[in-house]
Amino acid sequence: MIRFLSIFLVFVVCMPSLAQQTDIKYDDHVDLSYYLDAQNKRNPIKTVADWEKRRTSVFAGMQQIMGSLPTPKHPIALEMRVHEEIKTERFVRQLISYHTDSSERRVRAYLFIPSITDTVRPAVLCLHQTIGIGKKEPAGLGGNPQLHYALHLAERGFITLAPDYPSFGDYAYTFPAEDGYISGTMKAVYENTRAIDLLQSLKKVDGQRIGCIGHSLGGHNTIFSAAFDSRIKAMVSNCGFTRFHKYYGGKLKGWTSPRYMPLINDKYGNDPDRVTFDFPEIIASFAPRPFLASAPVDDSNFDVSGVKDTIKQVATIYSLYDADENLQANYPAAAHSFPADARNIAYQFLEKHLGLEKP
Repeated sequence: MIRFLSIFLVFVVCMPSLAQQTDIKYDDHVDLSYYLDAQNKRNPIKTVADWEKRRTSVFAGMQQIMGSLPTPKHPIALEMRVHEEIKTERFVRQLISYHTDSSERRVRAYLFIPSITDTVRPAVLCLHQTIGIGKKEPAGLGGNPQLHYALHLAERGFITLAPDYPSFGDYAYTFPAEDGYISGTMKAVYENTRAIDLLQSLKKVDGQRIGCIGHSLGGHNTIFSAAFDSRIKAMVSNCGFTRFHKYYGGKLKGWTSPRYMPLINDKYGNDPDRVTFDFPEIIASFAPRPFLASAPVDDSNFDVSGVKDTIKQVATIYSLYDADENLQANYPAAAHSFPADARNIAYQFLEKHLGLEKP
């Protein structure tokens, strides 16, 4: 029998409001050594307070291209349903669905609950790569065991949730303009904020210990979502990003489909010099939250040198918070993949920073 759970939550995302964000425009989104004052004069960033003056502009720059983050006072009720339940010795796997921004459609996801749940446990939102089966891959139902991280983390004792990205898996979606989203990216970000709402509604989840992990599409989906939702306390991005100038030599067409950010093409001419944000700024905005970049040296999608550029810049911001150890990077000798050693480093990172107690 299908079970129903009606949940009404006040949606709060800890980020500067649009009213608080500055109109100052930065031409350089990689160099994090300075902020601009009201006269557009450069000033060195030497303190957390200095960084906060620039940090407010990061979210404004993202939303110029992604569109505004929805912040409804009364979000649609999640009304979680359980459609299928599989029990093993180590966990229960449920196929669930829930509402996000419309009462007319549902997101489907796999929810893993470890068999040993005598106390509340940390949870991890597991975001899939570009693949037709969507959520099934991280849930262990796809053909690439490297990417079964929702299953792997559940076996290690986390509660995990693996939803479909809009237009993948069971989530038929064509990004219609009438839904009010300028980008598929912001649609996905909002979907993930509702996934966090759902996790926090579960009695077995410690709502203050929620992380996020993803590969490729899931890797930058993790980054974008964590930027707008500080309830995500630790993040792992595998093969998820590089500086825009180093993405296929600065050719940004791959970022401009309806699933991503069409304005990069339509308004900014696929020119990385004109794009109003870049990954160094976004990842720096996480500080002091723990972040791990897993970036294979032979990744043909995301040039590893752009990752190293990013981490070098971001490290200066984490140092302001005395949180150097919370910023980590791993560069496995691999292509666009998530090999065993890299996965183990990622899983241990989440265990450490989310305080997982082993069963």
